[in-house]
Amino acid sequence: MTFSITWIALFIAAPTALIARIRWPGTALLILACCAALALGQLAPVSLVALALLVVAAYAVSPDRARTVRYAGHVLFIALAVALSMHWLPGFHNQRVIGPERITPDAVPFTMYLNLDKPLIGFWLLLAVPWLHTRHDWRTSLKVSLLSMLATTAACLAVAPLLGVVGWAPKRPDGSGLWLLNNLFLVSITEEALFRGYLQGGLTRLLARWRHANLIALCVSAMVFGLAHAPGGWQWIVLASIAGIGYGIAWRYGGLRASVLAHFGLNAAHFFLFTYPMLQSAVHR
Repeated sequence: MTFSITWIALFIAAPTALIARIRWPGTALLILACCAALALGQLAPVSLVALALLVVAAYAVSPDRARTVRYAGHVLFIALAVALSMHWLPGFHNQRVIGPERITPDAVPFTMYLNLDKPLIGFWLLLAVPWLHTRHDWRTSLKVSLLSMLATTAACLAVAPLLGVVGWAPKRPDGSGLWLLNNLFLVSITEEALFRGYLQGGLTRLLARWRHANLIALCVSAMVFGLAHAPGGWQWIVLASIAGIGYGIAWRYGGLRASVLAHFGLNAAHFFLFTYPMLQSAVHR
């Protein structure tokens, strides 16, 4: 019951916020999920401070606010995004649903949580920043996402074995269905909204008068995405940067939906076909 009320609402709210032109359905589902989490003890009352600050930031970044207010709102959001992604804010009782366990004997132990804090970054961006929703029709988005997914997956999963971080390991682990739901709706959407929609899209707008604004924005967002994977080692910085370029191209030509699908496709190929999350032997390199 604890799982069904909170997480079904979130799993429905995420794609609703991504594809809907009207914000209220995604907002209503997010509020429902938060209320259920509070009632069931998955969120403590102190978490309301973070939620209130996100509301303040959303109010501040509205296009009709003064420029200084908008800038302050974005600074507040960035600070909250870092804290939420690092699980620094109190009151979020993230539910462990897998592990720690070795999916294959040569892999490092894997643990998966259904996070309540980090996904708030994605929801805030989807609901508060309208320019994330670029105008691309579904046919274009699907074509671009498929091409980007195939090219990015081929590049990353060709380089990764050369770096010694994964090996060929086809499998269907227990909990695969839950992993797919979590990775698509709460991981891929959140990360693509942040790194491609917000960072790459924001830099493109900010540098609009520059000759190579799109290329600069793509490279910067890919580099930052790579650095975000630094805890895994320099190999993951390289791999994530390569992936970031592919996702950035998907966002540039197919919008946020395309980059989300490309991201999810690569993650799924990694999970089902290669060592996940990485080889134990790579930890000490």
